Amino acid sequence: MGHAPYFGMKGGWLTFWVTIACATDMTLFGYDQGVFGGVIVTPDFLDQMGIADDAKMQSTVTAIYDIGCFLGAISTIWIGERLGRKNTILTGTTIMSIGAILQIAAFGLPEMFVGRIIAGIGNGINTSTAPVWQGETSKASWRGKLIIIEMIMNIFGFSMSNWVTFGMSYVEGSASWRFPLALQFLFIFILFATVPWLPESPRWLIAKGRIQEADVILADLEGLDVADPYVATQSKEIQWAVNYERENTVPWSMLLRGKTGPNGGTCTMRRLLLGMGTQAMQQFSGINVTSYYLPLVLISSVGLDEKLARLLAACNSVSYLLFSLIGIPNVERWGRRKMMMYAAFGQFVCYAVITICIRYNEDPTLGEVVRTQWAEASIAFFFLYYVFFGIGWQGVPWLYPTEINSLSMRTKGAALGTATNWIVNFLVVEITPVGIESIGWRFYIIWTVFNFSFVPIVYFLYPETAGRTLEDIDRFFQENQNILIFRDRDAKSSERPQRYIEDEQDLVRRNSSIVPADVQGMLHSRRGTADAGKGPLKDEEMGTAHHVEK
Repeated sequence: MGHAPYFGMKGGWLTFWVTIACATDMTLFGYDQGVFGGVIVTPDFLDQMGIADDAKMQSTVTAIYDIGCFLGAISTIWIGERLGRKNTILTGTTIMSIGAILQIAAFGLPEMFVGRIIAGIGNGINTSTAPVWQGETSKASWRGKLIIIEMIMNIFGFSMSNWVTFGMSYVEGSASWRFPLALQFLFIFILFATVPWLPESPRWLIAKGRIQEADVILADLEGLDVADPYVATQSKEIQWAVNYERENTVPWSMLLRGKTGPNGGTCTMRRLLLGMGTQAMQQFSGINVTSYYLPLVLISSVGLDEKLARLLAACNSVSYLLFSLIGIPNVERWGRRKMMMYAAFGQFVCYAVITICIRYNEDPTLGEVVRTQWAEASIAFFFLYYVFFGIGWQGVPWLYPTEINSLSMRTKGAALGTATNWIVNFLVVEITPVGIESIGWRFYIIWTVFNFSFVPIVYFLYPETAGRTLEDIDRFFQENQNILIFRDRDAKSSERPQRYIEDEQDLVRRNSSIVPADVQGMLHSRRGTADAGKGPLKDEEMGTAHHVEK
């Protein structure tokens, strides 16, 4: 090879740059989600679009974006496996640029609607793909932390959009909303500058039969030599998973009819539903009641004026960002199960208190002063709700579908998980203004009940994925057909179960102590000359080595 790929970077640095690309993708997603909450209360925008007094049309022009995202996420099921992870992200980013230009240049509702839908399609494609690409190029011990960091960058984008729209609310004319929409290009340019030169997912390459390329990338990501026994072990593990899947995979036509055939050994449907379930629970926790509409909620349910509501929403996004940092070190230490259960319980308490506060705030028999005190008390619990959500439910629902699904279903699983997120998101965003208007404080009871129900759901049904390799999880489902997992110690442990560690050590030993001297010599000479420009071990040679060993 004439030049070193990835500008000569290996190991941690290479993973760092993949994380930069994926995190930029998620920052753009957060910015895009938050920016419209500020645009939709801008007087010039409402006049330009002619929807100043049309609450229904305001919620639809906001929510139609989620329909685009849903379509984009679903399309990934077909295009994701064909194009590979990198090209899918570049396609999504290109589509998003077109949507952004249409929105910035819009002078009426038709262009705005088309721009929102197109930008949504691009975002749906990107948000389905980035966590998969990150998950498939990361070490097991880093995977959780890195995907949580991505989701924190999502909050950073959300927070940034709140401050940008707050600042621009002091500007006259159409710049007050066109500039915040144009700022998306900052992230789009970073994506075009980073993604093309980064490594493709080795798991995707192996699934496509490009094993040599994948081995080189696996070695580069680990910072090891391509002939290292650990790289050979990882490659063989992934090949085993790919072959097992090929023999046992179930076509969509059968899945949709609820049949898993004689080859139901990988629990495909159950794993898809577990992944989609985390995303549905994230949205039914009531997060978008407050993230799209916190200014609106503070104005109509709590009774604040517009500037103060915007300022509090922006301040809240900063505390949300800071507390979500707690998730990074602890997503591996506590595990996914505990994070989801503890956070759901905290969210339940917050919504229960909010419901009580707003009920008394709306009680006409109480005096003005008392009602204001109840309303102000509720603000503290809106803030606290974000603390729990940021720690437990912001990142894990995006991480879980990329871990729980088997290789052949990982793109489909992440796409279906993301699509579930968007469609439930659309539902919540569409009903919130109407719900607050028509049933007042009772609207918040819905989210209180949902949050409480998540604790037993996670406890009984969700196996732990922290510390496991993606192949460990395949083995777990092959051996455990029981849907209720709460009695299984291995399924609940936050640590990687001992037997998986022993199996892997045994494999590394077998791959490093291939008996015959000539094969050993071949490996040694290759290891010595790998740096001198000889390529990786040919597939046939690895095959010979394994054959002789057996």
